[in-house]
Amino acid sequence: MIIQPHTASYYAATVNEVTHFAPLRGDASADVCVIGAGFTGISTALHLAERGYNVHVVEANRVGWGASGRNGGQMIGGIAGEKHVAKHHGRDVEELFGELRWAGHEIIRERVETYAIDCDLKYGYVDVAIKKRHMDDIHHDFERLQKSGFPHEVRVLSREETRVVTGSDAYIGALLNMGNGHLHPLNLCIGEANAAASLGATIYEQSPVIDIQHGDKARVVTDNGSVSADAVVIAGNAYHYLERKLRGILFPVNSFIVATEPLSEDIVAAINPHDLAICDPNFVLEYYRLSADKRLLFGGRLNYFGDDPRVIEVQHRRKIARHYPQLANVKIDYAWGGRIGVPVNRVPQMGRISPNVFYCQGYSGHGVNVTHLAGQIMADAIGGTLERFDLFASVKPFVVPFAYSLSTPMVALGVLYYQIRDRL
Repeated sequence: MIIQPHTASYYAATVNEVTHFAPLRGDASADVCVIGAGFTGISTALHLAERGYNVHVVEANRVGWGASGRNGGQMIGGIAGEKHVAKHHGRDVEELFGELRWAGHEIIRERVETYAIDCDLKYGYVDVAIKKRHMDDIHHDFERLQKSGFPHEVRVLSREETRVVTGSDAYIGALLNMGNGHLHPLNLCIGEANAAASLGATIYEQSPVIDIQHGDKARVVTDNGSVSADAVVIAGNAYHYLERKLRGILFPVNSFIVATEPLSEDIVAAINPHDLAICDPNFVLEYYRLSADKRLLFGGRLNYFGDDPRVIEVQHRRKIARHYPQLANVKIDYAWGGRIGVPVNRVPQMGRISPNVFYCQGYSGHGVNVTHLAGQIMADAIGGTLERFDLFASVKPFVVPFAYSLSTPMVALGVLYYQIRDRL
């Protein structure tokens, strides 16, 4: 396998620290071996290390190399597919998911404070509305949050208020939520990895897994070593193809982001004076925010499967100009993409390959929040507390025949289908 560096993103260029964890050499043993050093794997490892487990993390490339280190950096509440899970259990969705929707936020807040992680964490987020049906959803969400005693400011914005906070005329209203926010995801992931290591976790980079040998003691094998463990957690999300049982239950969907040059104070005041994260309600959505050094980070899904920065720049520049004509010719300093995992039913996937080999994946774009909750749930499951794990594990993934070999054309058709739905 070819070991790959971080994608040429804004995050990689502004990372606080470049990780240099040694590759796996020789045979090791652990209580738990985690495969993948993204948010799911690192969150799981840190929860386990805090509880005194001897945990080893095996990563093919670098900590935060996949979606965890290259996403939009938006800390959004909610769990995709929650209505499907509630229906499966015959439970009320509000009763079942009320607190879980925000649990990942609290984990992030606590870790940033406890381990002094510098990741530009900032609060403030708006869900914008393009059509009347979107405003209906916004009013529903507002009422739900009010009834639940949500502890942060939440407010429905008029069209004019939305124009002021977003600098765009594209929206008819919005929901302001000061419990959500945005951050530098790669710095968060690396900060959490360092925290886990400080508590005794062992992290191996540049160590692609080539086999998982099942048994009473599972054995995770790389080209140059192995880790034998009482339990294994597969946390590769859209980048894991080793286990056949995980093929066809998850689609790798591409998302792309550009980062402009730093913007002037006048432009910042015009387009995002309150430094909010912004996201629209479409299936093929657009999301954007300001970085700590006042660049516009603008992201969205495209029917494109390459990684040419020039192609990404051209397509996103048109989208930016629709919102902000004054940025039509702004310099784009970075353009990159990556894959997120999207199950057909949108339900985060937690389960077992064998009695002591677990997997956790598929967050459908809510990964910053849900991965941190998922890591806690996986640590609970390994410790024998299965209530929240079973909540998701009992919902069997929808398997798409031939999805592994035909994922690219299937995803292209899916994006086209949802683009048509967005226009309705």
